[in-house]
Amino acid sequence: MTTDPTKLPGLDKWLEGSIQPICSGCNKKPDELEEYIELAKEEGMTPNQYVKEEEGTYNKRNGHFLCTDCYIDAGMPSSPTGWIAP
Repeated sequence: MTTDPTKLPGLDKWLEGSIQPICSGCNKKPDELEEYIELAKEEGMTPNQYVKEEEGTYNKRNGHFLCTDCYIDAGMPSSPTGWIAP
């Protein structure tokens, strides 16, 4: 049995269900941001689901993402492998 908590079987699945998304720039939840409310409505899902499934900056380990305004304010960070919020 491993003692490294990042290597525990099923950790990613547990984290996915227990962590609530929050913009690490403005500290707003998806259901407080009009862009995610509207996009989620168009896709037939909740704002939280939309961020978890569609937001490219979403970090599934801690729930952080950047909304569009905060992403622009941060200088539109990028990476060859895809940038996610720290």
